[in-house]
Amino acid sequence: MNRYRVQQAGFVLLGATALAVVVPILLILLIIIVRGWPALSWEFVTAMPRDGMRAGGLFPAIVGTLVLTMGTALVAIPVGVGGAIYLSEYARDNWLTNSIRLAIINLAGIPSIVYGLFGLGMFVLFLRFGTSIVAGSMTLAIMTLPVIISTAEESLRSVPQEFRTVSASLGGTTWQGIRNIVLPQALPGILTGIVLGLLRAAGETAPILFTVAAFYLPRLPRTPMDSTMALPYHLYVISTQVPGMPESLQYGTALILLTIVLSMNVAAAFIRSYFRRRRQW
Repeated sequence: MNRYRVQQAGFVLLGATALAVVVPILLILLIIIVRGWPALSWEFVTAMPRDGMRAGGLFPAIVGTLVLTMGTALVAIPVGVGGAIYLSEYARDNWLTNSIRLAIINLAGIPSIVYGLFGLGMFVLFLRFGTSIVAGSMTLAIMTLPVIISTAEESLRSVPQEFRTVSASLGGTTWQGIRNIVLPQALPGILTGIVLGLLRAAGETAPILFTVAAFYLPRLPRTPMDSTMALPYHLYVISTQVPGMPESLQYGTALILLTIVLSMNVAAAFIRSYFRRRRQW
């Protein structure tokens, strides 16, 4: 009887913990939807801004956010997955690789403002990219690399060693085994790391504050060397720097950013589910 009561108490405690995490998130979502919904309209999503962002829409900021996220993906995914493949499949387990893994873990905990200052010094000033999409994307890519590398390496290591052994016994090279067997089996976990990294990049303000973001730019970027508006920075400015900004516009901007992030997450979930069904272990 005592063991049964302890078990029930444990279930109650776990349920209460889950509610303590889920309920605040749902309340935040509900508040953003209720307060931001009145601001949503076709013009708000597709029009250019005017009157110092007090009228018009957010189309350049939406496009800028998507462009920065795609630029981050173009840099971070090949480097991150390639680094994970090297650490998991090629590198020997010695002090050097252990030091690299420790450095990656430490980099994941660095505040985003530090990455922004690094991007300012390296890409904007030293490499003379200026405040541009290239500088912003490179900065965001460096910030997301630790998450992608760590998650991808763990996913690759979770693939049973027997898969590699069978590939080698059939005459396949190491790379052939990785490309044709290991990578497809580890793809769901790799996609999880990529999505986590890109979602963080899409919602960050500090790195783009120094490298790419403009508050009021009523046109679309023409080249990768142009500045661009972005939803996180725009939301920060209208919430803290612009007096008299209607509250509905602030929450409407937050709702659009949230919609983009959740849409990316849902799309990635479907892709992960598809590859999980094809996994052979």
